[in-house]
Amino acid sequence: MALAAAMAALVILGGLYRFLGSGIALDGSGRGILLSRPPDYDALEADRLRQRTAPSPPTAASGDSAGLPGPDLPDTDASPDPEPARAVGGYVPDFRGPARDGRYEEPIRTDWPAEGLALLWKHPIGLGYASFVVADGRAFTIEQRRGQEVVAAYDVVTGRELWTDGWDGEFVEWMGGDGPRATPTYHEGRVFALGALGELRSLDAESGALLWRRNILTDNGASNLEWGMAGAPLILDDKVVVLPGGPNGKSVASYDWKTGEPVWTSLDDRQAYTSPMEVTLAGLRQILIVTATRAVGLGVDDGRLLWEYPWPTNMGINASQPLLTGDDRVFLSSGYGQGAVVFQIRRTAGGFAADTVWESNRMKNKFASSVLLDGHIYGLDEAILACIDAATGELKWKGGRYGYGQLLLAGDHLIVLTEDGGVVLVNASPERHEEIASFPAIEGKTWNYPVVAGGRLLVRNIGEMAAFDIRPR
Repeated sequence: MALAAAMAALVILGGLYRFLGSGIALDGSGRGILLSRPPDYDALEADRLRQRTAPSPPTAASGDSAGLPGPDLPDTDASPDPEPARAVGGYVPDFRGPARDGRYEEPIRTDWPAEGLALLWKHPIGLGYASFVVADGRAFTIEQRRGQEVVAAYDVVTGRELWTDGWDGEFVEWMGGDGPRATPTYHEGRVFALGALGELRSLDAESGALLWRRNILTDNGASNLEWGMAGAPLILDDKVVVLPGGPNGKSVASYDWKTGEPVWTSLDDRQAYTSPMEVTLAGLRQILIVTATRAVGLGVDDGRLLWEYPWPTNMGINASQPLLTGDDRVFLSSGYGQGAVVFQIRRTAGGFAADTVWESNRMKNKFASSVLLDGHIYGLDEAILACIDAATGELKWKGGRYGYGQLLLAGDHLIVLTEDGGVVLVNASPERHEEIASFPAIEGKTWNYPVVAGGRLLVRNIGEMAAFDIRPR
């Protein structure tokens, strides 16, 4: 028995190393890739010094110009001269888009050149696994710079740093890697950023000025998770909702988004690594959360528990976002052999109940979230792209070894950012796996979610960030 337990522990640790490991490891295809490397803060600081001392180019934020380069400009890592007549578009205020469902609604270019999409700019960036949110010509993210967690605003036209707000804090985790995890949220001229150690800040989006701050772990008597705070703050009416995981009814916390004053708390659950979502299920607007052991629906006004669906996983590692597959149906998926489920929310005389529709081991989202198109779910089954029927869980196809990367849905195409920094365009069809184009974009371990905003594809990882022209021709 002792030997069996020891062997099981080794299997679990081996799986965790593949999920969170550093150094050289095997991806889903069995090939060795560089998962992490020491941060090059010298290069980052030299880049920002060059930006501060060089003549300022026209930027979206300056109002001098607000466009993308013309389609015939060559690739370059310097910011090309923008077209004055072309206005900057793009509004991505939340993690994975406005509905947090991984969909981008505007047309994109699908006839990619053999050499890849035109590079608009590329710069070094600090450590961390956050993505960008975009508004008013700015891209916002959070990163680790030496001993500080830093929220940064970048001009989307040039990649030039516009402002930063930093505080002392350094989350260090030898298996997963260092730095903050949670993508910031933009709302009505403010940026809401959560650090890996629980620091929650409201910042003026134009200047970076601090408006208020809290520590959600201290406030709620919570211990940090093994891999840090990862849930993106959710703005809901007059509140910002976060997931500290505190005991005694303080697992979920809400604050007044204007003042930072506490509003309500709820649940006793240990939290996981997902982000809260505003959804409507069975006709009722509510907050959807996946904790370490269950999915729950909470009332938007007071956080009361409406329903629950058990979803315990290995070590409480729930990291992928839930997905609505209908007006009353929710898809969940987790890795380490857990698999996937769709359950249905129905009204009862006493409130609500959750019933299983189907279960399957054909889709195991380790920490990349799936997307839905025309009744089919597309996602990474561990490290291989797959398509399943949303109504039955039936596997339609599996193919494309992209490692533990991330993906988004743009029209009827998938944009996959692979674990080693490549970008791949895949046709979103249940008929077969069809890869249309691919190119290397950035170097190093890439677990960060890609963003498309206003004709720009923005990508980042633990060392680089870049923007590519993805406007339709």
